Amino acid sequence: MKPTVLVLRARPPERLDLSPLVPHRLAGQSAGAIESIELQTTRHKIRVGDAFRLRLGDIERIRIEGGCDRLDRVGERMTGGEIVVEGDAGIVLGRRMSGGCLTIKGHVGPMAASGMSGGRIEIFGDAGDRLGGPLAGETAGMRGGVVVVRGNAGAQIADRMRRGLIIVEGRAGPHAGSRMIAGTLIVRRRSGALPGYLMARGTIVLGEGAEELSPTFADCGVHDLLALRLLAHAVAAESRKGAASLRKPLRRFAGDMAALGRGELFVPEQE
Repeated sequence: MKPTVLVLRARPPERLDLSPLVPHRLAGQSAGAIESIELQTTRHKIRVGDAFRLRLGDIERIRIEGGCDRLDRVGERMTGGEIVVEGDAGIVLGRRMSGGCLTIKGHVGPMAASGMSGGRIEIFGDAGDRLGGPLAGETAGMRGGVVVVRGNAGAQIADRMRRGLIIVEGRAGPHAGSRMIAGTLIVRRRSGALPGYLMARGTIVLGEGAEELSPTFADCGVHDLLALRLLAHAVAAESRKGAASLRKPLRRFAGDMAALGRGELFVPEQE
């Protein structure tokens, strides 16, 4: 059975909240009922049928064609199924997602995977700031699941990350893995300044090092750890480039000693 397809009629004049358009919330609804769903905006009432042309198919597989940066909260609270966006997506992508597969064939805005606890997100373009981080007032960011970014990522990714895996095949901005509680962050290329700032626990691997390391990390020397090679084997299914960063001797730093200090940061031997 073919997937359910939503074709964007034109770039919307204001931001659209697409959080209602997830498989478990659309299950059992007719085409007319789906087209009448109201999408929250900043000023006007817009329904699905106003913004999209709908071709109803398998509701467990949703494809959004003509994506743009004004399509916010795609895949929010998704529990299963599949959503594919052909193009860009806006802010807070995959918020509180607990299952399923979300694929973006373009760029995404800030705060993607916020509060995510399960499932898989794959972004073929770049990701904005605070990927996998908490929203204002929250004490933890990403709580589980897998996020793979084929491009670059912005600042403060994996902030307060508690569990899960984030792989960035390109570069990352400053403060990657800041205040991490646990979990694993792998950045294939170079990171901005002060990765792991105030991290308590967790693992950060930087394939090409960082612009500047915090002096509150303790140098533990160069190691060729079996644990990293086992991690590489597991990561290879998600990203061969990410796995390649783990299959060589790396210099280990323990920290952040200004916080709990039980985290670890790996950089190339010459760093």
